[in-house]
Amino acid sequence: MNNKHHYVAIMAGGIGSRFWPMSRTAFPKQFLDVLNTGKTLIQWTFERYLKFIPIENIYIVTSEEYVEIVKKQLPLLPVENILAEPSKKNTAPCIAYISFKLAQKDPEATFIIAPSDHLIIEEANFQKIVEQALDFVSNIKALVTLGIKPSHPNTGYGYIQYEGLEVSSGVYKVKTFTEKPNLEIAKNFIESGDFLWNAGIFAWRANTILAAFEKLQPEMFELFENEKEYFNTALETNAIQKIYPQCTNISIDIAIMEKADNVYVIPAEFGWSDLGTWNSAYENMEKDYFSNAVASDNVVVIDATNCMINAPKDKLVVVQGLDDFIVVDTKDVLLICSKQKEQSIKEYVGEVRRNKGDKYI
Repeated sequence: MNNKHHYVAIMAGGIGSRFWPMSRTAFPKQFLDVLNTGKTLIQWTFERYLKFIPIENIYIVTSEEYVEIVKKQLPLLPVENILAEPSKKNTAPCIAYISFKLAQKDPEATFIIAPSDHLIIEEANFQKIVEQALDFVSNIKALVTLGIKPSHPNTGYGYIQYEGLEVSSGVYKVKTFTEKPNLEIAKNFIESGDFLWNAGIFAWRANTILAAFEKLQPEMFELFENEKEYFNTALETNAIQKIYPQCTNISIDIAIMEKADNVYVIPAEFGWSDLGTWNSAYENMEKDYFSNAVASDNVVVIDATNCMINAPKDKLVVVQGLDDFIVVDTKDVLLICSKQKEQSIKEYVGEVRRNKGDKYI
């Protein structure tokens, strides 16, 4: 049974630079069919929440320049549920915006904050955990994050350490947050058994997260508080245009989660990947006999193994003799990069920008 006070805010403003050259500033990865499934990542995310959140309670927060793409890819979503950010300011201002808007609309609003570009395979299990999180925060002034039980010492994720005693069924108090660790530290985390991957999926009541902003980010809180009467009116866009230039560029983790004392975690497993890199796409795709993941119908592979290959459907690509490479071909850029170097793709994008300007970014 859908609960009319349950909402989801899907964050879709990022540029996904580690998926370059497929992901571009003008058309980033959340709007792409990265895994060659027939649906884009934001379409999968929207449909996942539509199963248990009323459509009128699903919001997309994105950059102004992506609003038309969202309208096109999610035609069922009410247009007024697409919130446009005038500038990229990381996740804290984005979350303050939706929290103030929902609190003005519905004092009992309880909601999930979710990235638009994650893969979740076990959707029924995921729904159960999200509903558990929403129930928990509706009764207690808590900020909840979902933590993924780690399968290996990954250095690309943040980690959450939690206390041993349950405070409620399946819910634990958070001890510490750690940004992406090196391999040695990541191995120690896994061995200790009380660390989880930070999935960046949160649940709270709107008034609980606003209280946290008031206490821990008073300047940002004030900016939104002064304009809140304009939210859900014709003057909302003007108010946001006024607020955003004054907001600090800061993530919700650093702004609130690492500082607050009412943070809890639900350890979970639901076939999660943040699809942050080409390797994570490779891991989640079907492979051929030689362990190549090919996202195109027009690729011929000869004596190549363990490769991630993505190419346009209308272009024939022949790959020979490569082992453990990423090959991504687009209409104007070809990337051939060792899979071991995928974390450096962001740096290569910077190199392209310095040498060639923004044309290919």
